[in-house]
Amino acid sequence: MPVIAHNGLYILTTQRTAYALGVNRDGLLTHAGWGPRLPFPDDYPPPAAPGAWGPFNNPAHHTPEEYPAWEDMKFIEPCLKVSHADGVRDLAPRFRSATMADDTLRLHLVDAVYDIHLTLHYRAVADHDLIERRASIHNAGRHPLRLERMFSARWHPPVGDRARLSYLHGRWFDEMHLTREPLHPGTKVLESRRLTSGHHHHPWFAVDAGDADEDRGEVWYGLLDWSGNWKLTAEVTDFFATYISIGLNDWDFAWELAPGATFETPPALAGYTPDGFGGASRALHDFVRQQVLPHPDLVHKVYYNSWEATGFDVTHEAQLALARQAAALGAEMFMIDDGWYRGRFAQSSGLGDWEPDPQKFPGGLAAFIAGVNALGMDFGLWFEPEMVNPDSQLYREHPDWVLHFPTRERRLGRDALHLNLAREDVQAYLIEAVDRVLATHNIRYVNWDMNRNVSEPGWPQAPGEPRELWVRYVYGLYHVWHTLRARHPQVIWQSCSGGGGRIDLGMLRLSDMIWISDNSGAAHRLGIQQGYSQMFPATTMQTWVTDQQTEVPFDFRFHAAMCGLLGVGANITQWSAAEMEQARHWISVYKSIRHLVQQGDLYRLTPAGMPGFTALAYLSKDRQEGVLFAFCTYIGQHEPSLTVRLRGLLPEVRYTVEGFAGVRSGTAWMSAPLQFGLYGGLGIFGSTVRRIVAVIPEEGNHV
Repeated sequence: MPVIAHNGLYILTTQRTAYALGVNRDGLLTHAGWGPRLPFPDDYPPPAAPGAWGPFNNPAHHTPEEYPAWEDMKFIEPCLKVSHADGVRDLAPRFRSATMADDTLRLHLVDAVYDIHLTLHYRAVADHDLIERRASIHNAGRHPLRLERMFSARWHPPVGDRARLSYLHGRWFDEMHLTREPLHPGTKVLESRRLTSGHHHHPWFAVDAGDADEDRGEVWYGLLDWSGNWKLTAEVTDFFATYISIGLNDWDFAWELAPGATFETPPALAGYTPDGFGGASRALHDFVRQQVLPHPDLVHKVYYNSWEATGFDVTHEAQLALARQAAALGAEMFMIDDGWYRGRFAQSSGLGDWEPDPQKFPGGLAAFIAGVNALGMDFGLWFEPEMVNPDSQLYREHPDWVLHFPTRERRLGRDALHLNLAREDVQAYLIEAVDRVLATHNIRYVNWDMNRNVSEPGWPQAPGEPRELWVRYVYGLYHVWHTLRARHPQVIWQSCSGGGGRIDLGMLRLSDMIWISDNSGAAHRLGIQQGYSQMFPATTMQTWVTDQQTEVPFDFRFHAAMCGLLGVGANITQWSAAEMEQARHWISVYKSIRHLVQQGDLYRLTPAGMPGFTALAYLSKDRQEGVLFAFCTYIGQHEPSLTVRLRGLLPEVRYTVEGFAGVRSGTAWMSAPLQFGLYGGLGIFGSTVRRIVAVIPEEGNHV
């Protein structure tokens, strides 16, 4: 049973892990344990109820509360902060009751004075060793309540004073650098204030005691299921307890909770593994593939995107000529990027007017799509629905639809203003405009882009508290996506925000893949892709061969892109005959291994941030086959060879590894490092793709 009630404790169990909590003698909901699943309910400690520690630290300050509100003498980061209509600015929720149903536990707390009800929701995601948490608050009183902070969850990794935090940071074109650093007493804050989850940090974390690696060691990890402003606080208290709190960002946030109304946070998920950072990643990958993605079993096609070849100069004839070349390479999906819609001849015009431009497609877009389909390819289209150019019919008719402050200049970002998706009329327009294009054309793929961050986040006509915008915008975005997905279930959706500006679990519930960075230089992408793999599987990671970083060998550019969802975005009209032949070869190879890349288990074979050498392998779930990728970008003066050890093979199954002699057991291959010599092996900007195949042993050929 996923939820067990025993001696005042509630224990959520998964296949290998357990999460325990209970109500202590002071009525506080208290954390009691998180880690490996123990054999008996009596093995879990009772809820903690520490006494005071000196005159300045009363019991509430160092009680490991599950969800502390701002009250009493608690000088830690709270999960909940409110203001009442009478000027009182705290909340004192105390346990009232619990309800359990299947895999879900709901704990109900009520304030002692005000008729305010707080419910904490816990769900055991048993197959993936994850716990999902969220919180909801209901105003059963007669006066409004102002929410000033409401996180989704506080997590309690039991690492004491040795806590090490892993997180991702970066910027546009340089996203997802993996950093591991010790936590010291105090609070570290990671966040986004940009209306998206952001290029600069991502709502994911991992915590260990400083001794975990890819294969071994206890790791506690988690992420937030949200696509807007978020905040993570990593706090080590004066008593060396480590708390990770995550949820909606309280910066410029307020929510007016009217009498009778309820507010609910987005979900947060977290898990525990004894199998290092690789084990954490693989658990998240399986969860995303099996329980999050709209099309979990989809085998993604090889894409061609025409942007680098034509830019805004989109015409029927030129695009069809490109489509013929793309089909000859083996592409299975042809996509027109920006520039196809009415008035879009430059970056400064047309955004918002979502109908095919008759000058570009005089015979209609449907006729062009028929030509692409006749070549054996599906067709896809780019949209940027959240933005509008001042030089557009939409803006001329509805200048009030953009985010703005009445007394301030409306600043342009990428020559565009930001539509206010918190408005229901804006949502209705976008649904109608995009739906009209999809309903009247044979479109199987949509790239939804979002190419600027917010400025002047005002909503002059807001029906209530204007700072609710930050949350209501994301609600509006989700509503538009959900509606369009329901109307067009055959369409595959990609989420993009200048590359990595909106990479989060919330978008993966709606989109089948993410464009993770505008930086498609193959050598640069290796680190970006490794950072992304900490959170999400390769089947969500779109990767293109482009004309960026052309000093990198052609094969290397393909190999790097083959580590995800392979596409081509280069100007193939400029490729030589030899390059076209190479491209055909590698696209064919990718099609033979993509089931491993897209649905297999990832093993990162070189340490994060290792200079100059990156190796990874994807293995099938039954471990009968795999594929090894290795890349060299730098060679030290005295390095004789580059070596890597395979992992994840079945110990007693015999395998061949392409390019290496012999048939050996999984144990043997994993014990002896594979060597890639500099001469005749991997040189600077060298790369290789090697198949791993299990061999059926002959009878009597087993020791």
